[in-house]
Amino acid sequence: MIIPVDLDEIRTFVAIARMRGFGRAAAALHRSQPAISRRIELLEHELGAPLFERVRGGVLLTDAGAALLPYAEAMLAAARDGAEAVEELRGGNAGRISLALVGTLANASLTRLLGAFNQRYPKVRLDIQTATSQQVGELVQRGEANLGLRYVVDSRPGLVSEIVAHEALVVVARAGHPLADGREHAARELAGERWVGFRGTREAFVQFFQRRLLAAGLEDPEIIPIDSLTAQKRLVEAGFGVAQIAASNLEEELRLETLRVLDVPALRASVPVSVVYRRNSYLSAAARNLLAAIKAAGQDSAPAPVKRRGGGRRRA
Repeated sequence: MIIPVDLDEIRTFVAIARMRGFGRAAAALHRSQPAISRRIELLEHELGAPLFERVRGGVLLTDAGAALLPYAEAMLAAARDGAEAVEELRGGNAGRISLALVGTLANASLTRLLGAFNQRYPKVRLDIQTATSQQVGELVQRGEANLGLRYVVDSRPGLVSEIVAHEALVVVARAGHPLADGREHAARELAGERWVGFRGTREAFVQFFQRRLLAAGLEDPEIIPIDSLTAQKRLVEAGFGVAQIAASNLEEELRLETLRVLDVPALRASVPVSVVYRRNSYLSAAARNLLAAIKAAGQDSAPAPVKRRGGGRRRA
């Protein structure tokens, strides 16, 4: 048996069944009665059974027609649902996005952005995975992530990499550190200090950090290798060394004053954050909406001033 897939025939059949007449259905569908009669004839031929019995004043469903009606109504409902789903996808109101990002970028600002995006587009499924900067680019390049957020620009030719923000970096030490007096200090005063830094898991950040130390004249610093931001902060709080950390990841510790900022002008820096996606790839409307939100947040945000205690004079 040929399964009918012509929605116009199904729509005509349902209209006749609901209005109990060919003439009334023709008027509702804005078609001629011969036209809808022909469609029913085609449908009955495909099914091999009559669907209507003509009676005085209208029509009645045959047993075959009564059996078909609930399925025909379900087909029309499914078609409407499908059209609405496609429309939502086109408008960016539904769909699925995979976002890969460096874990330390999941600061309060980004999580607020993603939370607002979820509230605005509740039917969009946002899958998030964390990785190193190098891995973020690889995931996007392989198509395993639609968008990526990483430190510095990804120069691979198959990717578009756009800087969307700059992470302000500050030097921090435990509360009570001799240089945590709110005054400016020369980089040489940190000679002999141990640094609690990252190794391997954030290679782009590590290279950036090491270049900054060299540029400030700290040529052979002792670095304690750590692969966790939380562990890095806890070790600095415990006095195991100093660290250079993105200010956006220090809100709680600075509020509680368990960590203090050391004002070292030679080490003031920021690291660029870039969003990456495949060149010439298809980005769904939902992914484009998220990309636009990330870019807008980067343009609208400005580095917040880091509060320091004390008079702010440079130490002689």
